[in-house]
Amino acid sequence: MNTGTVLEYANNNLNHFIDELKEFVRIPSISSSAHHRHEVKRCAVFLRDRMNEMGLTRAEVIETPGHPIVYGEWLNDPRKPTVLLYGHYDVQPVDPLDMWETPPFEPDVRDGRMYGRGTVDDKGQVYVHFKAVQSWLNAEKTLPLNVKFIIEGEEEIGSENLSSFLKNHRELLKADVAVISDTPMHKKGMPSICYGLRGMAYFQIDVRGSKQDLHSGSFGGATKNPIQALSEMLNDMKDEKGRILIRGFYDDVVDVAPDEREALATLPFDEEAYRKEIGVPRLFGETGYTVLENIWCRPTLDVCGIWGGFTEEGVKTIIPASAHAKVSMRLVPDQDPEKIGDLFEAHVASMAPPEVEVSVTRMHGGMPFLADTAHPAFEAARKALEKGFGAPSVFIREGGSIPFLDTLVKELRIPCLLVGFGLPEENAHAPNEWLDLENYDKGILSSIHLYEELSKITSRQ
Repeated sequence: MNTGTVLEYANNNLNHFIDELKEFVRIPSISSSAHHRHEVKRCAVFLRDRMNEMGLTRAEVIETPGHPIVYGEWLNDPRKPTVLLYGHYDVQPVDPLDMWETPPFEPDVRDGRMYGRGTVDDKGQVYVHFKAVQSWLNAEKTLPLNVKFIIEGEEEIGSENLSSFLKNHRELLKADVAVISDTPMHKKGMPSICYGLRGMAYFQIDVRGSKQDLHSGSFGGATKNPIQALSEMLNDMKDEKGRILIRGFYDDVVDVAPDEREALATLPFDEEAYRKEIGVPRLFGETGYTVLENIWCRPTLDVCGIWGGFTEEGVKTIIPASAHAKVSMRLVPDQDPEKIGDLFEAHVASMAPPEVEVSVTRMHGGMPFLADTAHPAFEAARKALEKGFGAPSVFIREGGSIPFLDTLVKELRIPCLLVGFGLPEENAHAPNEWLDLENYDKGILSSIHLYEELSKITSRQ
């Protein structure tokens, strides 16, 4: 096999690859919206058709109780290793729509970037692998190893059906290594291999006082205001040093080892530039840890939304009947979202004033992930990224979550490479999401090399 012809094919077809990504991005596959259910299904069918076009030997849309999973494979030689490529085709909602400079599902290329919802999270990164496989099959009519794709439509809503799918289809998904491109690089020009993700536990708190809103003049002073009660409870969940005050919350936390702290400290990181980029007056985090340690290696608790009472223009003097908040926790090894849920519910119950009714709903969660970088797949990734980008790669963690990843690794008993081609500032989940097209190009070239490097791993670890 001649990798040179594959690279030449990819370089000659970059403009086509960009146009094809636009088709993918145009489909509004918002998994959290019932109004977009048909579009999510249409997106799954679109991917299956692209798999067939690029020459996979099997491609199908597999229904689940929620949104479909798209599976594809190219299996040629059982003596060669198999790579399982995971991604997701669903995207986040676009609100607030008026903050977008161009319509979110009309991809626009300007200044070397493609703008649109899903460009970086995760459609562009899924297409990196589609186009790398396509380049191999068009240029050489073969691949240096066996390939399986599993592309889901529920990642943005917690991958609710993927764990059961993995458990019920172990033989179908059997592989030697998994590769996921759904993480950012440390910075532009610095290809990155992610070895750790935080987990998640997400809750809604509902506080009810009266059976209906009350006149604040007639009843003020006789009842507990639910918004006040909720605010007091939320205020008592974290101290001024960023320490979470839930009893037992840190019991299972694996602290950052000294040698890892030293390695993280060598990564280029400008705190002032970071502060300006996100637009805050001052950075805040748990005392005793650097910014990178706080966003990658330490657990968090954040109020993601709070509502209740009158919020329209003008004046309405009421004591609201209820108040609500959504609370997100990012977890680190070895925290378990179910145990954290028990601790959180107990903590809320202990703080709930007797004058109101308080309930907690567990929304969704996911386990944290930490890889063993001694596996030879990581060395294969390092070599491939250096060839594709012409620069040495670095090892990083990432503060976000891929909820099912722990299940994938444990059920299939394989290592997982997190090799992402996004950038931290590309507005994933926010208005004006974009993808750096140079990274899209170099990601395709790197993936072409990655399959060749992984083909040299001949034994299951």
